[in-house]
Amino acid sequence: MESSGFDVDAFLQQPLTARIATSGPTVRPVWFLWEEEGFWTLTGPWARLFDRVKDDPNVALVVDECDLATGCVRQVIARGRAELVPFDVARARRKLARYLGADEAQWDARFVRDLHDGPGERGTMWLRLTPASLTARDLSYSVAP
Repeated sequence: MESSGFDVDAFLQQPLTARIATSGPTVRPVWFLWEEEGFWTLTGPWARLFDRVKDDPNVALVVDECDLATGCVRQVIARGRAELVPFDVARARRKLARYLGADEAQWDARFVRDLHDGPGERGTMWLRLTPASLTARDLSYSVAP
């Protein structure tokens, strides 16, 4: 892993949106979970991402932030072969809680339904990317007062 001056694990624990690129090329935004040194996102047979990864598992993923008010500009770029892994509720709950908060009672009903209403039977799978390469860069700059 190439890094330049910031805590990559802490950065990836934030509820940021990643963009994942597959062959085609096709790029799509995804919510993700950074866990076990890998990126985890949900997919299934209803999504083009599912078929694209089955056809060609080579993907790239970027997570970044750009705050013009503070000059904070950081990015993480990962590349590797994605794999489709069976769904599990506990991991999905952890992923959703980072974006929606810990209290499921406050979540939009569709997220609660998707979590508990037979996602495995609908073909929901995890796409796991354990990066073959991961580059982190801090491109932050000073903002004039």
